[in-house]
Amino acid sequence: MTHTVAVIGLGAMGLPMATRLATQLTVNGFDIDAKRLDLAREAGVATFETAADAVAEADSVLLAVRNGAQLEAVLFGGPESAPDSNPGIAAHLRSGATVIMTSTVGITPVQDAAARLSALGIGLVDAPLSGGPARAGRGDLLIVVGAEPSDRDKVAPVLDLLASTLSVVGDHAGDGQALKTVNQLLCGVHIAAAAEALALADALGLDRARTLDALTAGAANSFMLGDRGRRMLQAYEGDGAEVLSRLDIFVKDLGIVGDAARAAHLATPVAAAAEQLFLLGEAQGLAAGDDSSVIKVVAPALRASAE
Repeated sequence: MTHTVAVIGLGAMGLPMATRLATQLTVNGFDIDAKRLDLAREAGVATFETAADAVAEADSVLLAVRNGAQLEAVLFGGPESAPDSNPGIAAHLRSGATVIMTSTVGITPVQDAAARLSALGIGLVDAPLSGGPARAGRGDLLIVVGAEPSDRDKVAPVLDLLASTLSVVGDHAGDGQALKTVNQLLCGVHIAAAAEALALADALGLDRARTLDALTAGAANSFMLGDRGRRMLQAYEGDGAEVLSRLDIFVKDLGIVGDAARAAHLATPVAAAAEQLFLLGEAQGLAAGDDSSVIKVVAPALRASAE
């Protein structure tokens, strides 16, 4: 069975996903940046001058947007729509098509979008993912899915090519966002805790690398300590780690955690404290840096060098 997927946005994640999908599927691509379109064509992606043209005959549309406002703008038009494009791709999708939402934007925006699309005969598969550009290009992403079973079946060719681990967590749009919200609570807290722990080790005069080796060998270990900890140590040696995940992503995601917790009338004081650490990092000009750079907020030596 043939399947045509339109990838709207060929940025850091969109282009490697489109490239991966083009190895086995028909892929239409759109981006407002002509250079990204050139790169997509070189990778075997059919490119279009407008998003409307790219999605018109597609079986599914893959979206990777920054937040709920961008989701609204891309699907239905709005203040964040490109001024020279047809606002909103939903009006150009054929009945029976399916939108695949891959970003972490929160439960309510996805539920609202799913309801509006359903009225047009269009499904929405809530499939927030984890990984980076390199893993996207290899089909090695971690994806959690919430969607009606019939919609999941329609986009199986797409998700199977992108995911090495795919977990179905519910039968409704929003369920994927809910699980990803819980995931981001833990990830944000673990990064913040790793920063405090390594900063304390340094303040106590311990060798930083040996401390990290000892911690990751014992019960205190976590994925974020092992992964971000290595990158945090680079902050002591120069400009810091290569940007693999921006700090301001956790400003956004921990904000989503807070919103969800308040809606559920649940206290999450540890997550709130971690959010404040990332907000301080953003205020100190670290927004575009790697999220491991949050250690600069608490490490005395790094604060002094920054001053």
